[in-house]
Amino acid sequence: MTDWLIELMETLGAPGAALAIALENLFPPLPSEVILPLAGFAASRGEMHLLVVLLWTTAGSVIGALVLYWVGVLLGRERMLALAARIPLLKVSDIDRTEVWFLRHGRKTVFFGRMIPIFRSLISIPAGLERMPLGVFTLLTTAGSLIWNTVFVLAGYLLGENWSLVEAYVGVGTNAVIATVLLAVLVFVGVRLSERRRGRHAARG
Repeated sequence: MTDWLIELMETLGAPGAALAIALENLFPPLPSEVILPLAGFAASRGEMHLLVVLLWTTAGSVIGALVLYWVGVLLGRERMLALAARIPLLKVSDIDRTEVWFLRHGRKTVFFGRMIPIFRSLISIPAGLERMPLGVFTLLTTAGSLIWNTVFVLAGYLLGENWSLVEAYVGVGTNAVIATVLLAVLVFVGVRLSERRRGRHAARG
């Protein structure tokens, strides 16, 4: 993948980095922790201007996020509820509670979510589902993405040949996020199965 990214940036320059970041939003297995430091390293070698890299990669982040935002808009609340009704152990009331929470904390979630691995891509969909004003969503996404991108591009710029160290350190944090999500899912499933068992016992009694 690194070879492909290098070739993309050599061919297209900073717009190539923007394209890679836009795709990273749509396909999270493409890690920004690799793309951004590599772009910073290229800037340190004079292949691209640092400011231009920051502007293009942030534009790529916003474009990718807007695509997922419109996925949420097109999916809509009714389709989401219909899907939720088909998922085992999931209740429509879970969606209702999530909506209430997002209406209260949606702006902070979109802004800070852009700086959390995995969530930085997914957070755009509920924003679209809840029809967060497009201007507000774009502004928050741009601000959060600019902070995230600047940190990683500068890390690659300053580390130079050792830019790949960024991925190693950030990988620890990513694994922690994944582990936390898995734990939360297991707890949710455990609680819901326990509720189902109690309901059956009550029905028999």
